[in-house]
Amino acid sequence: MSHQQEDDADYMANEYDMEAIDDDMDDEFHGRDVGGSDSDADDYDYTNNKMQDTSAAEARRGRDIQGIPWERLSITREKYRQTRLEQYKNYENIPQSGEASEKVCLATKKEVSYYDFRRNSRSVKSTILHFQLRNLVWATSKHDVYLMSHFSVIHWSSLTCSKSEVLNVSGHVAPCEKHPGSLLEGFTQTQVSTLTVKDNLLVAGGFQGELICKYVDRPGVCFCSRTTYDDNAITNAVEIYNTSSGALHFIASNNDSGVRDFDMEKFQLSKHFRFPWPVNHASLSPDGKLIAIVGDNPEGLLVDSRNAKVVSPLSGHIDYSFASAWHPDGLTFATGNQDKTCRVWDIRNLSKSVVALKGNLGAIRSIRYTSDGRFMAMAEPADFVHVFDVKNGYEQEQEIDFFGEISGLSFSPDTESLFVGVWDRTYGSLLEFGRRHNYSYLDTII
Repeated sequence: MSHQQEDDADYMANEYDMEAIDDDMDDEFHGRDVGGSDSDADDYDYTNNKMQDTSAAEARRGRDIQGIPWERLSITREKYRQTRLEQYKNYENIPQSGEASEKVCLATKKEVSYYDFRRNSRSVKSTILHFQLRNLVWATSKHDVYLMSHFSVIHWSSLTCSKSEVLNVSGHVAPCEKHPGSLLEGFTQTQVSTLTVKDNLLVAGGFQGELICKYVDRPGVCFCSRTTYDDNAITNAVEIYNTSSGALHFIASNNDSGVRDFDMEKFQLSKHFRFPWPVNHASLSPDGKLIAIVGDNPEGLLVDSRNAKVVSPLSGHIDYSFASAWHPDGLTFATGNQDKTCRVWDIRNLSKSVVALKGNLGAIRSIRYTSDGRFMAMAEPADFVHVFDVKNGYEQEQEIDFFGEISGLSFSPDTESLFVGVWDRTYGSLLEFGRRHNYSYLDTII
């Protein structure tokens, strides 16, 4: 991944500033700064002291799901969408990779809906620190979700519409437990680049190779580690899993070209593999035998989880990859790339991908499968989340369309909910969708 901070900062300023895309946008939409955005009389609920959310019932009555007052703006939603499609700048390490990949992509049918809009919670501000890393939203139930909001890890309950701070890394954070290999001095002002939550364990990775581990049902931090002291040390991704014996582990992918496996039963590093290029994401197969490795190389790798021996290269992408995920059947997995495609691979024939799926604006930076394997969701850097019907060969998709950078997406373990973090100066929020059923008319009381 890119590690020249000055270049990143310049790119983020251009990519994230929606105001710069269309100078005709009304000041009401983009003229306010972060502090001023919360003071707008129409968008602020003084009685409840929070931003005005949008419910499913309001959306059915025609309100924009993000609360954007298009009727008062000098541009229509359709015109602004077209402008975004034409002017959004996709970050590429390989020039023109997005255009070159289009011809191989599957043409999908989009007139379907698998997840219905349920709520947009504007009081939950989902934020991003690195423009290429978008794994900062994790659901642990259909009502519980964890996300980054500036220097805080926030727990949001969609059942009670309330939030609470789980971890604050703006100051000094140190473990309250003593374990061999844990940095007892901890860290100060950690910049969190990636996050994961599973089985009550929260792992946050930082820009300087930091790893902070906390059980969300216990006070304090249990374990701190620094993967490396290299200058280019950012932790790009973390993934929690259970071994065949039931032990809790996590895998950390790092910009120093390493993948590290930590045993959280013993609180220690158990494996350390090195690769030829920075690793942006690593995913362990459901049976624990294989790892999909993607990073700063158009070619990915499928490796043996015991010794990192290469089982097969993954050839087909044109640019660098930042996302991967396994289907629960363990036979197929997906990779997301800056060439604007997601490719699905079958371990029984890795000579080429099974299918290539196309994004609209930019890179595929996050991929998730539902636990039942029925659906796969992929997120672009901004504006679009695509939900594919896996059972029907990815030929049908629901395209979720909004405005703003995407900090992450997550299905709930029971597949009933889909959460999407949106980062925008004015309309930053958490979008919630519910799986469509025959009894969908009950969504107002569930």
